[in-house]
Amino acid sequence: MRYNEKYERILEAASVLINEHGATGMTFADVARDVGLNTTSITYYFQRKEQLAVACYHRSIDRLESFIAAAEHLETARERIKGFINANFEDLLKIRMGEAKNYAGFSELRTLNEKAQEETQARYRSMFRRLRALFGVPANEREHRAFTARTNVLLENMYWLPVWLERYDIPDFSRVKARMFDIFDHGIAATDQIWSPHDISLDAVIPDVVGKNSLENFLRAATMLINDRGYRGTSVERIAAEINVTKGSFYHHLNGKDDLVVACFRRSFDIIARSQQTADEAKGGYWPHLTSSIATLLKVQFANASPLLRSTARQSLPAPLRALVFDESTRLARRYAGMMMDGIAESSVRPIDTLIAAQMIMSMLNSAYDARAWANRMALPDAVELYATTIIFGLFQPVAD
Repeated sequence: MRYNEKYERILEAASVLINEHGATGMTFADVARDVGLNTTSITYYFQRKEQLAVACYHRSIDRLESFIAAAEHLETARERIKGFINANFEDLLKIRMGEAKNYAGFSELRTLNEKAQEETQARYRSMFRRLRALFGVPANEREHRAFTARTNVLLENMYWLPVWLERYDIPDFSRVKARMFDIFDHGIAATDQIWSPHDISLDAVIPDVVGKNSLENFLRAATMLINDRGYRGTSVERIAAEINVTKGSFYHHLNGKDDLVVACFRRSFDIIARSQQTADEAKGGYWPHLTSSIATLLKVQFANASPLLRSTARQSLPAPLRALVFDESTRLARRYAGMMMDGIAESSVRPIDTLIAAQMIMSMLNSAYDARAWANRMALPDAVELYATTIIFGLFQPVAD
């Protein structure tokens, strides 16, 4: 009994440290200090730090699987997905009230060695397939693809939820949960709306590269590497080698890696803002403005060599910079909220909580990077539409052949 209690306390402390400093920044000494043990006691449970990190990630997967298990017995897909969301909110409420400890996020999973990654990712894929099964048995390949997109968007929203839910008080949790599920259930579109965004050129939203030593070239390379390898797995040397320039060229533009991550985020936010502005300048009402911005950014995420930086990279930053990044992200989310409020006024958008819907849109756009392989199996316009409609029309709309 005491063994299990100490084991769980070690995982809880290590998970907090992974979220604050990454898997490589978490140390046995810090874990021991936080649980009131000595370092030797930690090695009794875990011989290597990487074993402890893997155990923390498996604990996080266990948590998600427990939410799935609580919903699997329910009769309809709508009830099952609602049960999964409810379980997430109940757990976040316990964490907020100090009745449960937080869990390790998956952003630094890519920094583990290959064997540890494979083991953990195999478990994650199994959890993903089990969650996808809550939508039911797909009738054909297109419905299978739609269920995959819906699962990816749902999971990403659950990962992003604790970040923006911090701005809400505990008495608001039930209201936020109901309004979030309403959007997942029915989407944001009014009943007579269709998916018909304007075609916006990516040249209008993505900055030009002026010379291989330009800051834009560094930020493009860094964004791809951080997305694929995580913050800790990306070095200045690797970025410089990726674009065949000297390490000194990097320091001509930036002072260090924290500055680099902030610059990558600002570049990504600038791309989002450009898509919003360009869409607003097009003809038509607010509905095509909103959907055109979303479609453009999904094209960036799926098919362009210059995607947006994954929001998980903010986890690697010091607390003040994490707050700065979130504030800038929220500013753009509020612009989407404003678009939707205008859409409600013109009756093209359902009456919804636009602030919550805006965070869900930002999360959906962010998650699209991890769906690149999924998108490459179909025509780009089809992939964009199938992914966007998870929020536009909801998770349960029939899938057209």
